[in-house]
Amino acid sequence: MSRELLLLGLLAAALWPRPAQAALTLCNRTSYILYAATSAIQSPRSETHGWTRIAPGDCEVARKEALTAETYLVHARSALAHSGPARAWGGNYPVCVKDANFAIRQAVTQPYCTAGGTFALSFAPLDNHGQRDWTMHFDEKPALTLSQAQLAGAKRLLKDNGYRIAAIDGKPDKVTGAALNDFRKKASLATDAGNRELFAALERAAVKTVAPAGYTVCNDSREPLLVALGEILRGRSVSRGWWTVQPGACAKAITTPLAANDIFLMAQRGNGHAVVGGPQKFCTTAAAFEIQGAGNCATRGYAESGFARTDTRGRTGYIARIGASGLMR
Repeated sequence: MSRELLLLGLLAAALWPRPAQAALTLCNRTSYILYAATSAIQSPRSETHGWTRIAPGDCEVARKEALTAETYLVHARSALAHSGPARAWGGNYPVCVKDANFAIRQAVTQPYCTAGGTFALSFAPLDNHGQRDWTMHFDEKPALTLSQAQLAGAKRLLKDNGYRIAAIDGKPDKVTGAALNDFRKKASLATDAGNRELFAALERAAVKTVAPAGYTVCNDSREPLLVALGEILRGRSVSRGWWTVQPGACAKAITTPLAANDIFLMAQRGNGHAVVGGPQKFCTTAAAFEIQGAGNCATRGYAESGFARTDTRGRTGYIARIGASGLMR
């Protein structure tokens, strides 16, 4: 067996579901590194914790206490280290969270996220069938086993790090084996470093490559949003749209390091109602567009729309968060 295929064989030896040592265990059968948050509701209070990091093909304990509350809710989102649109696993129940690790206790009936740095994401109910211990899985399509998810996750992160990976799947191949071998050398991983160390190194490297660069829009409202951007580079205006950003998800609208001091943002609901806008005018259309110039929109057959300014001066990357009431500053 070649060294490349041996590496893949070791990687594919996934961490199978372990016997529940605690109350709630979350397993990741996707090709993404996930960060999960959970909420326990016992009227009149709720207690929400985040974020539990779960590597592809792995399982992690999210809550250590026995599951005795009335209701449990779960949300997970893909790591910002991944290129392309962010993914979210959730539902229709808004729950207050923070970007950093957190524990939030509040009244169940509290309608708004009032604490500093908090915003709402959509959680899904967890049906633990009345059991005090429970294991649940996050899945994607096509469905993957834990071992397949682990290999697919390594492929996705290798691709995020610039390696030419043809397909994100759970099948071993020589190209992926060679890429893994090359990455281990570049990352100076010990010869006995396991999958936990490998995924941590892949994520760290991808964050340096992907996350700092570009312009990301995150939708923290409860409705899908249509997003457009405007830029003024060397005195020339250009507007582009539309990106569809689902509730609780993010989309990277610009994937290269930012060059403009200001990026202008507009967002609207599916019915055309503006959620984010401002005084800066750019041309838009109802369909997908890229329009050079911001003047004479009507005479050129375009609409004229107001965009809000976001300050990107001196930054190679920027994340704009949109809540139910507009841009969160």
